[in-house]
Amino acid sequence: MSINDDSTVRLTAWVHGAVQGVGFRWWTRSRALEIGLVGEARNLPDGRVAVVAEGDQERCERLLGLLRGGTTPGRVDDVVTQWGDARGDWAGFREV
Repeated sequence: MSINDDSTVRLTAWVHGAVQGVGFRWWTRSRALEIGLVGEARNLPDGRVAVVAEGDQERCERLLGLLRGGTTPGRVDDVVTQWGDARGDWAGFREV
């Protein structure tokens, strides 16, 4: 996947619920790498996890479906999203 190509997008998803301290970031990283995305999953001070992923639209939507799908560690109450243009500044997918 070339992250600088015109078909790539950036998905930012703020995941609400009981998602810290349950392996959620690790699980998200694993799914993103399986799908072929780059980005990060980061704990936020208010208890949410912010997921930023870049790749083609279909792959990002696939990750979003997994985040909302009910098989995540912990409990997801809501996922708020923002879509934008890929910046191409990621290498791999990391947990922060």
